[in-house]
Amino acid sequence: MTDDLNAPLGVEPKTETKRRWPLPPLLPVVAGLLGSLVVGLAGAVAVVHNPLGGEPRAISAIAMPPPRTAEPTGPQQAAATPPATPQEEGPTVNVINGMSGQSQAVRIAVTPPAQAAGLDPRLSERTSHGPLPRIAPDGRKPSEAYARAFVAPAGAGGSMPRVAILIGGLGISANGTSEAIGKLPGAVSFAFAPYGGDLERLIGRARSNGHEVFLQVPMEPFDYPDNDPGPQTLLTTLSTERNTERLHWAMGRFQGYAGIVNYMGGKFTATEAAITPILREANRRGLMVIDDGTSARSLVPQIAASLQQPALRGDIHLDRVPTPAELDAQLGRLEARAREAGFALGVGSALPVTIDRLARWARTLESRGILLVPVSAGVARRPPAG
Repeated sequence: MTDDLNAPLGVEPKTETKRRWPLPPLLPVVAGLLGSLVVGLAGAVAVVHNPLGGEPRAISAIAMPPPRTAEPTGPQQAAATPPATPQEEGPTVNVINGMSGQSQAVRIAVTPPAQAAGLDPRLSERTSHGPLPRIAPDGRKPSEAYARAFVAPAGAGGSMPRVAILIGGLGISANGTSEAIGKLPGAVSFAFAPYGGDLERLIGRARSNGHEVFLQVPMEPFDYPDNDPGPQTLLTTLSTERNTERLHWAMGRFQGYAGIVNYMGGKFTATEAAITPILREANRRGLMVIDDGTSARSLVPQIAASLQQPALRGDIHLDRVPTPAELDAQLGRLEARAREAGFALGVGSALPVTIDRLARWARTLESRGILLVPVSAGVARRPPAG
C-alpha cells in the first residue's frame, strides 16, 4: 500500500510489475515448419523414382495368350484345327505402368456384331442408313439364309396339313417381345416394327430361340393421317426416291430378317405405281415379301408374282377382335383352312391374350393331325398368285 501522506510531493511512487517471458514471433515459426515440409517432400521424390507420383492410377493384370503350338499341316489340318470365330482388330489402347511410367500399346480384338449374332456379313452392305440386306457374291439370298429350316417329323408325310403363324408388332414393347419369345414355339415367325429400342438384342434372342424374323414396313392406310403408322411411313404422295429412302431407313434398323411385311398400308399396297418399286427393291436385295391379308385390294401377290419374288398372303386375321373366345374361333378357322387347302397362314399381333391363346393352341396342334411350320416353309409350298 502507498502512504500518500508521507510520500514526497511531485515524486511518482514506484510500482512493481511482474516479469513476463517474451513470445516468439508467429510468422518465422510457420515459415520454418513449411520449409521443413518442402525439404522432406523433395527428398522423398529424389529417393523414390515415380514419375507419375500424385496422379490417380489403376493397375490391372493383362493375361498374355499362351504360345502357339505348331499347326498341323496336310489333310488332317481341317479336322485337327477347329474353326475359330472370325475377329476384327479393334482399337489400340496405351497401358501405363503405374510404377515405372512406361507405356505399352495393346490392340484389342473384337468380334464383329454381325458375326456375334450369327449373321452372315456377306449378306449386308454398309450405307448411310446402316447395314442393308443384299444378295451375296455367291448368289445366296437373305430369304434363304435367314429362313428357319424345317424338317417334318418322321411319319408326317407330305400330305399332312400345315399352318404357319406370323406375329407382328414385336420390338416396341420389350416385355411383350420377351413374353412372345419365351412362350411361343420356335416355329412361330416374328415380324418386328422398326421403331423399337434395343432391336438387335431382342432379335438376336428371337433367332437364338429358333424364330425366323421379318421386317414390318409402315405403309399408308386409306384413313391416313387419322390412322398414322408412324414416322418414315411410305406414302402414295411421295416420289419413288423418297419412298425408297424411307424403306432403306427401315431396313437399316436391324439385320437377320428373311423378308418384309406391310404394316397397315391398305392404300399404299393398292396403288400399283407406289408399291411396285418397293417390291422390286426388296426383291433386288434378296428378300421375300409377306402380305398380312388385311386389305382385299392389295396388289402385293400379283406384283410379286410378276417379279418372280417369293411371296405369301395371310389367310386368317387372328385377333381382329382380341378376346379369348374369338381367338379360339379364328384358330379353329385356320385349322379348317389348312385341312382344305393343305396350308394356311394366320397373322396376329403381339398382344398378351394372343400370345397366351396361341401357346395353348400350339401344344396340342400336332395331336390333331396338323403341323406348325415357319412362314418361309409356306412360301416355298404355296404357288405364286397369278
